Amino acid sequence: MASMGGDLIREARKRAGLTQRELAERAGTTQSAVARAESGRVDPGFETVRRMLRLCGFNLLVALDPYDDSDLWQASQLLKMSPGDRADHMVDAANFIQSIRGTAGGRRAG
Repeated sequence: MASMGGDLIREARKRAGLTQRELAERAGTTQSAVARAESGRVDPGFETVRRMLRLCGFNLLVALDPYDDSDLWQASQLLKMSPGDRADHMVDAANFIQSIRGTAGGRRAG
């Protein structure tokens, strides 16, 4: 089973138009080592993935974004409503959106 690191290496290599052998030559390793990393038979590790991506001409950017499950919470609240209450809620929401559009300088989406 492929690993995230192996998937990243494969994608970068393909985008760079390189064969496994060409990437291996740049990295000073063997084609079979690149194949093992890409297939997930070995876990290449973060620094190896970063290095291989650079050899393909890419940087690895990692960011931590706050998790927002507000959409899931809202959906769970809607599911708790009866079908009639849910329909009323949707109509109220649509009316609210329409009122906002009407106050936006008289412009209408079209």
